[in-house]
This record gives sequence, structure tokens and C-alpha cells, in this order.
Amino acid sequence: MINISFPDGNIRQYEAGATAMDIAKSISEGLARNVLSARINGEVWDANRPISEDSKIELLTWNDEDGKKTFWHSTAHLMAEALEAVYPGIKLGTGPAISNGFYYDIDPGEHKISSDDFPKIEKKMLELARLKNEFVRKDISKEEALKYFTEKGDEYKIELIEKRGADEALTLYTQGNFVDLCRGPHLKDTAKIKAVKLMNVAGAFWQGDDSRQQMTRIYGVSFGKQKELTQYLEMLEEAKKRDHRKLGKELGLFMFSEKVGAGLPIWLPKGAALRSRLEDFLKKEQLKRGYQPVITPHIAKKDLYVTSGHWEKYGEDSFQPIQTPKEGEVFMLKPMNCPHHCEIFANEPRSYRDLPYRLAEFGTVYRYEQTGELHGLTRVRGFTQDDAHLFCTPDQVKGEFLDVLELTMHVISKMGFDDFTAQISLRDPAKKEKYIGSDENWDKAESAIIEATQEVGLKTTTALGEAAFYGPKLDFMVRDALGRSWQLGTIQVDYNLPERFELEYIGADNAPHRPVMIHRAPFGSMERFIGVLTEHCAGKFPLWLTPEQFAVLPISDKYIDYAKKVEAELNQHDIRGFIDSRTESIGRKIRDTEVKKIPFMFIVGEKEAESNTISVRKQGEGDLGAMTMEDFVAYFQKELG
Repeated sequence: MINISFPDGNIRQYEAGATAMDIAKSISEGLARNVLSARINGEVWDANRPISEDSKIELLTWNDEDGKKTFWHSTAHLMAEALEAVYPGIKLGTGPAISNGFYYDIDPGEHKISSDDFPKIEKKMLELARLKNEFVRKDISKEEALKYFTEKGDEYKIELIEKRGADEALTLYTQGNFVDLCRGPHLKDTAKIKAVKLMNVAGAFWQGDDSRQQMTRIYGVSFGKQKELTQYLEMLEEAKKRDHRKLGKELGLFMFSEKVGAGLPIWLPKGAALRSRLEDFLKKEQLKRGYQPVITPHIAKKDLYVTSGHWEKYGEDSFQPIQTPKEGEVFMLKPMNCPHHCEIFANEPRSYRDLPYRLAEFGTVYRYEQTGELHGLTRVRGFTQDDAHLFCTPDQVKGEFLDVLELTMHVISKMGFDDFTAQISLRDPAKKEKYIGSDENWDKAESAIIEATQEVGLKTTTALGEAAFYGPKLDFMVRDALGRSWQLGTIQVDYNLPERFELEYIGADNAPHRPVMIHRAPFGSMERFIGVLTEHCAGKFPLWLTPEQFAVLPISDKYIDYAKKVEAELNQHDIRGFIDSRTESIGRKIRDTEVKKIPFMFIVGEKEAESNTISVRKQGEGDLGAMTMEDFVAYFQKELG
């Protein structure tokens, strides 16, 4: 018998060799019908894979990210099977699940595949799915795998196999007559796949190397019910309307210029105003909590990032080093703010009485993202982090973490994000070479995060391998109005950078001690946050944040002077807006103001000028009637909350 531990702490006994599906059935048949895969001791497994030893289990359904990925990865295999049937002789690359479906890279050979071919591929996929073929996992040696794919003549699989260690275990997955090299996991069988939509086709270089063969990449998505696919496609149409790139242009928030460079956003006046208000909001909150603002340069010597470890871990993703006229002197565009803040801490002797020492900076950093990965504001090459670093004693870590947690949740709530999950991102114990620091420090840092989240009863998930290279973190995964998940704010506990920079403070015992560092960014980056917020609220920002809160619409030039009087009086109450003095009809002005999503418009003419009032319209709601300035200011303050 083996002991199986559940997430709620319960432990049950099962016979060795029981599968996650067996365990689900022992609880309820309804649960078993919904299980797609299982997390066994932190690793995602097939639901029908035998468990032979005491284990921790988490049953994964469509509501779990890894459950969805299992479904979509299985569909990628189904698509590959269909492609081999429809286009004999094609060769397969790799086919992973992604955040919104799956893709498969193929070498089509003599075949040409376009979106016009999608209906026949989809038809074949559903035909194969109805066969209910099981996904069968088989362990295989490297030698056996090479023999199989050599006989098949698939050089891409051969290349992947040859990169693996001589004694490394490999697995094949088979469904029907289709066989693929794959780690898994997969569904029990193809029957669950009931609705499929291929989304687009693109070119992609093999292994991301532009000197290699260009593959054909086919993207798709799938669901267990046709109704779910229909809802998803409707959501995509709504997402197009909310696309922050489209709205950013319409609302005059930001722009890009080829002459400036890809991935380097330029903030226009309205966007700069919106961003400044976000920054001012957080600055006020930080000052209340004892943070001290600092400003650091956009470049630094390469040696700084060698010391921190960023050069080793991120060097390939950074802009190329900058050679100065002085021989041997090399600078870099700043990829992170934390090394600079470590230098500030080290600038003068510190006592335990000085701690916690909280530094905050809206610091711009630079990463050389690949051109194909750039996307509006959400994936850029230059971005500003609402960064802060707290240096504290080991005894202060938990309290400081809880304070930062409270601030981050306050920020997220203030922005109107009510649905979020906190992801505890831990290191992958099987790949310790990806990280710096001792096991002892990692254990302490991970425990600090887990204990703090448990203390406040925060809803969390755990992700192995998602930690930063210097420490574990708590990432806030926010769902927007369309149900899409975005990673925004982050909090990280770090015992390692203080060691690498040899930071010290003098303790109560008059001896030197090493501080612990907490990294935090509630917004994450200003660019990404504003991009996500724009789509979440469809460009209709919270009233306090909106760059232009009103538009005065005079019905003719005769009333521009009165419009100016209205504007001036509202400005005195810190209510922001403008006058639309164009020689357009009042109907056209109203329509244009609605499109710009201006919260309030004031129509002024002879009646309003004589009575010293304004005729108020609210965006999306229509007429509110005539008001005095005093009445509107009171109404506006109430709307601000």
C-alpha cells in the first residue's frame, strides 16, 4: 500500500500502481470525468500513469492551468496525426501547449499549407478524435529512439534525441498509428477533444535559429464542448475591440517609431498624464510606508552585472555591451535596478537600527526581446518598473513581506482587478544549476513566502521552476474582464544578492550580519500594466485616472468665452478637461467625444451662459440634465468615491 497526500492535508492509502484516475474515481465519478492530469510530487503526470510510492497528489481539471495545457498538448499531437494523414511525407518538429492553445512546427516539404486548408485539417482531427484512441506512454532508450526516428527519416526528432544525455530516459507517446517523441503529459484518450479551431499559420525558424530551416507553424485551440469554443471565439472578437494597441492609438496614449526602434514606446501627452497619475498614487502609498525614493543611471559598468549574476543569466537577452573610448571599459544598458540599490546600501555603514531600509525607484530597464516576441506595451525592450528593494534583518522578513503583500493587494484592488491568484514561484530542485545561492538560503526564502501567504489566507498556486535566478517569488496572476490571466505584480525574497555584494549591517551584538533583500513591484512594469489595464476597462479608465475627465462643447463660436469660464472653474477643483472649439455640428462633437471615452461632456449655449449652468452628458449613459458648477463638482467628487 502507498500513502497519497491531498492538498487539504488528508492522507489515504491505495494499492501501489494506482493511477490518479483511480484515485479520482474513489472520490467520485463526477470528479473522475473532469480530471485531465495530475500533479504528483510537483510534477505533472498523465492521469493513467501508475503511482508506485508515497506521493503528494493534486488532481488537475480544466480549471487548472496545467490541466488546460494537458488538453491542448494532447490536441497538438492530434493535429500532428491529422497533418501526417492529410500531407504524407511531412516532418515534425515540436508541438507544445501555450497560454491560449497549442502549435506544432512542421517541415511541409513539397506541400504548401495555408489557412484555406484549415477546414479539412480540422475535419480530420475530429474524425480521429472520435476514434477514442488512448495516449499510451512508453519509456525508451536513446539508442531505441534514434533507431525508430532514423527508420522514419525524421531528422528533426533525431536532432532532439542526440542532444539528450546517453543515459537520459526518453518517452514516446502513441495514439492510434501516430507515434511522437514527447515528455507528456497527455489525456487518457482523444475522446475528450470535441471542438477544434485552427487559428493561424506562420513561419518559424527551427529551434529559433534564423540560420536554420524555416518551419511552418500552425496554431490552434480546442475545447471539450462546441459551446466553449463558440464562447472563446466571441471573446476573441471582443478582445480585438479592446486591443490596447488599437485603443492606445485612438485615445492618443502612446506610439512607436521605426526611427526610434522597435519595442521602445513613446508616451504621448495623454498617456504620460495617465502614467504620471499611476506613479503619483504609488509614490504617496510608499511614503506612508517609509520608502525612500532614489534615482539610478540607465547604464552601469558590466562588472556590476557580473557581480549580481545578471550577466551570466541574462547576458544573451541584453543589449550588446557598450565600449567607451577608454580601452577595456565596458558599460551596459541597465537590465535590472536591484544591483544599483545594493550599491546604495553599501554606500555607508549600516546598523540594525537602520533596518528595514526601503528604497523605491521608477527605474527604466532594457532587455533585448526578439522582434517576433514584441507586442505593444505588454512586451517591449525598454520599460519602467515600479521597483523597490527592502533590506532587513532575518527576523524582519516575514513582517516586511506581509506589509508588501498588503500594499500589492491594495494597488491591484484600486485598479479594479477583483479576480486574481497569487502564484508561489519556486526553483526547480532538479535544475539547481539555473539558480545562484545555497540550498539553505533557498529553503529559508521559500518558507518565508509560503508562511506569509498562509497567515493571510491568500489563495495561491505553486509553480516549480518559475523562481527568479536569485530567489523565489510571489507573482500576482490577474484575470481581466475577458477572463484572461496576466502576470502583473511580484514580490521576491532574496538571500543571495546581499551575499554576492557582501552587504553587511552591524547587529545588536556589535558584529557584522548579512541583510535579507525583498524585491517588489506591485504594477510589475508601467508599460505592461497600462496595456493590461487598457484592455481590462476597454479604454474607459477609472475616473480618477482618466487623462481628460470632461470636454466642453460650445454649440457655436459665440459661446467659446463661456466655455473657457467653465473650463477654468473646473480646473480650480482639479477636474481636467478641454474645449472642443472645432466648427463642427454639436452632434458630431458628441459622437467624437463618446469615441474618445471622455467621462463627461458639457454642452453650452445661450441658455447655459445666461443661467450660469452646464448641460451634462455622461459617457455611455446620456443626459444628466442642467447643473450649476457647484452641483457638478459635488456630483463629480461623489463619483470619484
